[in-house]
Amino acid sequence: MEAVARTQSRAAIAPALPAEAPLAMPVQSLSSAPEGRGRPATSPRGVLGRRLFVVGGAGLMAVAAAREMYLVLSVGGLSWPEGVVLVLFVMLSAWIAFSFTSAVGGAFSLLRHGGGPLGIDPADPLPTLSSRTALLMPTYNEPPERVLAGLQAIIESLETTGRIGDFDVFILSDTTDADIWVREEAGYLALRERVGGEGRIFYRRRAKNIDRKAGNIGEWVTRFGGAYDSMLVLDADSLMTGDSIVRLAAAMERHPGVGLIQTLPAIIGGRTLFARVQQFAGRLYGPLLAHGLAWWHGSEGNYWGHNAIIRTRAFTEQAGLPHLKGRSPFGGHILSHDFIEAALIRRGGWAVHMVPWLEGSYEEGPPSLTDLAVRDRRWCQGNLQHAAVLPAKGLTFVSRLHLLTGIGCYITAPLWLAMLFVGLLISVQGRYVPPDYFPEGFALFPSWPAQDPVRAAWVFAATMGVLLAPKLISYVLMLFDGRRRRGFGAVAAFFSMLVETLISGLLAPVMMLVQSGGVVGILAGRDAGWQPQRRDDGSVPFMDLVSRYGGQTLLGVFLGVVAYLIAAPLFWWMSPVILGLVLSVPLAALTATRSWGAAFRKVGLLVIPEERHPPEVMVRAGELVRELAGAAPAPSDAVARLACEPGLLAAHRAFLPLDGNRPHGDHSPERLVARAKIEDAADLQSALKGLTLKEKAAALGDAEALERLMKLAG
Repeated sequence: MEAVARTQSRAAIAPALPAEAPLAMPVQSLSSAPEGRGRPATSPRGVLGRRLFVVGGAGLMAVAAAREMYLVLSVGGLSWPEGVVLVLFVMLSAWIAFSFTSAVGGAFSLLRHGGGPLGIDPADPLPTLSSRTALLMPTYNEPPERVLAGLQAIIESLETTGRIGDFDVFILSDTTDADIWVREEAGYLALRERVGGEGRIFYRRRAKNIDRKAGNIGEWVTRFGGAYDSMLVLDADSLMTGDSIVRLAAAMERHPGVGLIQTLPAIIGGRTLFARVQQFAGRLYGPLLAHGLAWWHGSEGNYWGHNAIIRTRAFTEQAGLPHLKGRSPFGGHILSHDFIEAALIRRGGWAVHMVPWLEGSYEEGPPSLTDLAVRDRRWCQGNLQHAAVLPAKGLTFVSRLHLLTGIGCYITAPLWLAMLFVGLLISVQGRYVPPDYFPEGFALFPSWPAQDPVRAAWVFAATMGVLLAPKLISYVLMLFDGRRRRGFGAVAAFFSMLVETLISGLLAPVMMLVQSGGVVGILAGRDAGWQPQRRDDGSVPFMDLVSRYGGQTLLGVFLGVVAYLIAAPLFWWMSPVILGLVLSVPLAALTATRSWGAAFRKVGLLVIPEERHPPEVMVRAGELVRELAGAAPAPSDAVARLACEPGLLAAHRAFLPLDGNRPHGDHSPERLVARAKIEDAADLQSALKGLTLKEKAAALGDAEALERLMKLAG
């Protein structure tokens, strides 16, 4: 413990932040467009033809699907429920067709071995750099040891490139939990000591989480952005190789008109069955879809919020996000900020590119269906907010299409649900409501309510074929890529694809209801909030799962009974949806377990290349996680830890803005209430017991309250 204290005492001498280099970041107007927008020099030739193929091809497929469905439904005339089904089917078939034509574009790109106008080729020698880049690691109530293990692995990988001197690292904390905050500080000091990072690894915590992650990045830019040409934005679960980072920075140097380059993060580290299904799907199908997007996006790509490099000047000039009018959940700050930032950067004349062929970019996925649903609810709210940005002046057609695509990801769920119930209503009507063959008024022929069952079967088969075709295309292309084929295993990948399709198919109706509920909740005015994400453990108490998914189980039973009473063939036709809903509770429970994930891996299923041949940065991150987990335990309570580690306490005090004095204009009640409660407390235990989580954090950020707590702990 004394050695740790001496290390922290030495490390505390170095400042946690560099000298400020502020940049102005004006809030952008959505009602007026900036001047000077033009076609970027890095826009690939023929991109208009590619877009015509994707959008026009999807339109033609939707028209053909609409015609076939009309012929299915209009055998005896089109009733109003059949008309509703037709309209819904046309909208959904257009959505499916759009994904299919984009995937076909991805196949063209992959057959040409990817590549693009930026000249990023992993086979080329590693370039030298003349610019400065900041690596930004935002974190919010995440386990610090895990975050810092990944960050150290990235730093060490950068060191092997010989270009570490061109990069600085910033840990940007928005943590509100006081205990995690102090663990972050201790972890930062230890990290800086381990890698010799004084003067190039920095830590900053915001006391107020204004505008969440977008505000976190924006605050850094306005304080320190002037010292850096570019910033590479990470996430708490991000991993990137030094090679990929250097190549991204070099591409920004070579192409001064590029404002943002987005990589394709491969999902890794999945342990539960759910996570392994997600990472296998992302690793096998993801490159096809990402290459398709890059193929027709050209220089008008999108941004996914992390594992991307951004030109600081482009960001500060164009990406200052306005607050939307109205109250939450539609008004206020923009939750899904990344899409909007990319659209505004492109609106300002900068190019935005995606480089899915550059490997060495990784992230983790949610460990369970429940965790995905929580995150998806926040994304749903953020994407529906984009409806208010769609009319913004000056956005390009492709940028508006990005926003519409994000909205469509969630609107399609209630559309599928509506089509399901209207279709069931038509079946009930056909089974139990006597037909009116001779309606009032003159009619030359009787009205025969009917559908064409043979054509309906063909329409269904064609729809499923378009849905599943990208998976089959991805598998076939993998077979012709020797390195990927060895990484997946041809036979193992085929059976893994079947397993993934089965599990995803059973979970699809559950997610349909989850997303539909999210849309309804947002329309009803319920805010999603901001919760930290779980990374490893997806387990949830069984009764919590019953509470969350029990309604879906009952709905599945109801649909099954109704379908069987109408006709046995209808029951079998609807069985995939019925089965998924009825089994929603055990599916959520089993897929969230590590044991089932380990069992599939043991038999060689759902295995990705990074598991057969792990990249060094991934191996090193795992070693560091285990190493830090095995370190001598420290007090979990922040106050107790500060009291017993003088070096950490000195660093904590030194890191406080204004030395812990109240900033001018700060009238937050938590600070004043915390002071009063601590002053009235007879001992440390009663003081801590009386503080709320917010008050405890405020107390540790206030010099007077902190001093009193240390005296009580004395």
